[in-house]
Amino acid sequence: MWAIVVKEFRQLRRDRRTLAMMIALPLLLLVIFGYAASFDVTSIPAVVEGPGAAAVARELPKPFHVVRVDSSGTRADVVAALRDGVAVVGIVAAPAAGTPPGLATFPVVVDGSELFSARAALTVLHQIGPLSHPQVLFNPGLKTSVVMVPGLVGIILVFVGTLTTALGVVRERQAGTLEQLAVMPFRPRDVFVGKVAPYFVVAAVDMSVIAVAGILVFGVPFRGSLAVFGLGAVLFLFVTLGLGVLISTVSENQGQAIQLAIMTLLPQVLLSGLVFPVSSMAAGVRWIAYVLPLTYFIRVSRGIMVKATPIGALWLPLAMLAVLGAAVFGLSLVRFRRDLAPAGRVRAAAGGEEPATAAG
Repeated sequence: MWAIVVKEFRQLRRDRRTLAMMIALPLLLLVIFGYAASFDVTSIPAVVEGPGAAAVARELPKPFHVVRVDSSGTRADVVAALRDGVAVVGIVAAPAAGTPPGLATFPVVVDGSELFSARAALTVLHQIGPLSHPQVLFNPGLKTSVVMVPGLVGIILVFVGTLTTALGVVRERQAGTLEQLAVMPFRPRDVFVGKVAPYFVVAAVDMSVIAVAGILVFGVPFRGSLAVFGLGAVLFLFVTLGLGVLISTVSENQGQAIQLAIMTLLPQVLLSGLVFPVSSMAAGVRWIAYVLPLTYFIRVSRGIMVKATPIGALWLPLAMLAVLGAAVFGLSLVRFRRDLAPAGRVRAAAGGEEPATAAG
């Protein structure tokens, strides 16, 4: 028995990826649930518009954080700020004639698509005093499904794009299919696109099914532009597919591919704002959310589906998805070419054929 124990320890020591995952994953979970897993909202961005904006802004208690004060603004400006994601709470500081000044006399609107922040804001607003009834926009019933379904669309794209792509490419490498393609007159980029295209189509179909089911079954609205939503989905797919291929190039078998895919999936699910509000995360962990592609896709999908956010207000998440997609897709293509080159040379030497890399 002792010999078997020693043998297993030796095998585990040789499998450095598994050993690293056994150590890194518990540490990752500790960090996430210790510093990021919190529903407490400590900061709520607010805008104050209207003639009395300056005075009202000074009276706002914590956790409200005033991001804009405009004495010439109107209610339409407040609604636009909430729609564009500038703030969660908007106050129209324009009291009716003869009404004494004070926060309790001004109408307030709240962005219901930011579920946890909206609930925290309503609690604080009701504690201030005889405030007029706040109006909740975009998600008046504060339904969880309205904010979860747009995020679940992103989860589906992550799952299909990353895990399924990685497993598919690794499986073909183990079966020798990539070696056969390496000696055929294909450019490496042609092989790369040919491998990725089916997963792109499957992910797009899955995304459409989830979105339609969410609209029909759960009553999730779709108020924005379908074209802008499609643009965000395509950019996000480039990131996830590239990540899947990148994982496959550093994995020797499907087990290793699953391990690496889980290491990339878990942070995106827990730190992207899908489950826990990004604003409630500790500053030392929050920066991780800003390098995760799912964080930006959730902003796009929720903005388009729930609030009809225009493309001009979504330029930052769309630009970040484009940058991440170019970086990950480019790196995965370089790694994929390197994988094809040795296989092509070996097969060409054995069969007297010209390697595929010469054609690229």
